[in-house]
Amino acid sequence: MDEGRGEDAAGAASPLGALADLAGSWLARSAATPERHTGAVVADRFDRVAWRDTYEQAPALRELAAELGEHHPHADDLLTDAFLAAYKAAPRLREPTGMVPSRLVNHRIVTALLESPDFAELHRETVGDPYAAAMAVLAQGTALRRMLDDSRPARDLDDRTALAARDAEDAADAVAEALRQAADGADEEGGVPGPAADAVRQAVEDAQDAARRADSDAARSLAVAVPGVRAAARGAVAKSAAAARGEAALMRAWGVGSGELERMPFDERARLAERLRAGRLAEWAELIGRFRQMAAGERARKVENATGELIGVTLGDDLSRVIPSELANLGLPELRAVFAARYAAGELMLYDSQGEQATGRGAVIACVDTSHSMYEAGPGGITREAWAKACALALLDQARHAGRDFVSIVFSAADKLRVFRFPADAPTDLTRTLDFAETFLGGGTSYQRPLSAAGELLEAEFNDAARTRGDIVMLTDDDCGVTEAWMRDWNDAKRRLGFRVFGVGIGAPRVAAAGSVLAALCDNLRSVEDFTDVHAAADLFRVI
Repeated sequence: MDEGRGEDAAGAASPLGALADLAGSWLARSAATPERHTGAVVADRFDRVAWRDTYEQAPALRELAAELGEHHPHADDLLTDAFLAAYKAAPRLREPTGMVPSRLVNHRIVTALLESPDFAELHRETVGDPYAAAMAVLAQGTALRRMLDDSRPARDLDDRTALAARDAEDAADAVAEALRQAADGADEEGGVPGPAADAVRQAVEDAQDAARRADSDAARSLAVAVPGVRAAARGAVAKSAAAARGEAALMRAWGVGSGELERMPFDERARLAERLRAGRLAEWAELIGRFRQMAAGERARKVENATGELIGVTLGDDLSRVIPSELANLGLPELRAVFAARYAAGELMLYDSQGEQATGRGAVIACVDTSHSMYEAGPGGITREAWAKACALALLDQARHAGRDFVSIVFSAADKLRVFRFPADAPTDLTRTLDFAETFLGGGTSYQRPLSAAGELLEAEFNDAARTRGDIVMLTDDDCGVTEAWMRDWNDAKRRLGFRVFGVGIGAPRVAAAGSVLAALCDNLRSVEDFTDVHAAADLFRVI
């Protein structure tokens, strides 16, 4: 071999065509390096815009990226992938062979997230919602950090694979350069001098060696497993799913719909979520949700000037209520005349029902006691304040669905009172709703001041819009006296304006007892304990 090569160097030249054939595959490899991706989740430009916009609006995401980036290169790409996995309707992963080797750790982590048992539940809350997807990523932050720490050995192997791949590409480029130089030195007949030909052959051998090393390292990199990554991913997804589910339930409890949330700017939504999660409001969410569901259920049953609950069978000529056995007579020619005769006489068998009328047309006014004693525990260990305000918020829903104004009067002593108005012709102001829920005045209890204020509001409504038949709901845990003169004026106002008064005694049996002042003031009085039984309390929401 050496002798032959020497002859080439001393005399005969190697054909350029033969050298080109030898180097052909490496020329193609040098000219067409396959595209490699840094993202594990396939995304279009709209997905990437959603991520960039969310990232710019979320300081917490940027802080997490900076924290992870101090010790883990390419952590920003991992956060992008985790976001897109939660955000996209049908997240799809690239093949590992299409990834830049240094991002294979990210691919393993995102694969583990997608394969977690709770991912489908998480995805239901986050799909198409950039805010919810970002919150899911933040909830996974601790686990992502742990998975990246555990992936260091794999990442080192991935880095060696990336280096071997670059060496193989450089070797392919060297083959192309050696062949170019050989072509430049070829004679007119295409002969290449021996040294130039040897350089091409050596470059090809080097490229083969580099390619073998790159393929071997790539195979080991793709096969490597990261201990604990699946368990950590399961924990991360379960935690983020619980957080997403909890926040969604919290928003629903406070009457915030998904459409309203999607239109809300990121910062505003984040502040709202923080406000609802903090303090008393978070503790009340379940109770408020229960009241809202109770009210919604009764709205579905409520009727006006129409039949209601079936109570038996009667006779008549209302064809809309004819029982099936009567209708069967129409199918028999010989009985049709009988049916017609009974119809003419009003003697058809009909379903009998008992209807309920919702007579209110004026404003719904909830007077909520916030004296010191309302801080005490009521049924179920929940504060009396929470029971009262949960009921008031359900009444707000009732008024909204009926197209009626709603007013909440927060009161305590005679000199402490705040009024929150929710007009029927304006959208519900969530900030105002939360301000109402958070308002607590303290002090003693006065009936006359809030009820007088409620009467004045109904009087003004009558004078401005000629509306009568309002409803006042008094929610209190204290029984206090009123003067005879005030009581006469109060009864006169009730007769003139036609409003009704409902009372709810909270946590103090004497308030709702027969003979109490509240009983004398109200047309309908119950104890808050009634609300622990949906059926016992249902009529309050059915008739308001």
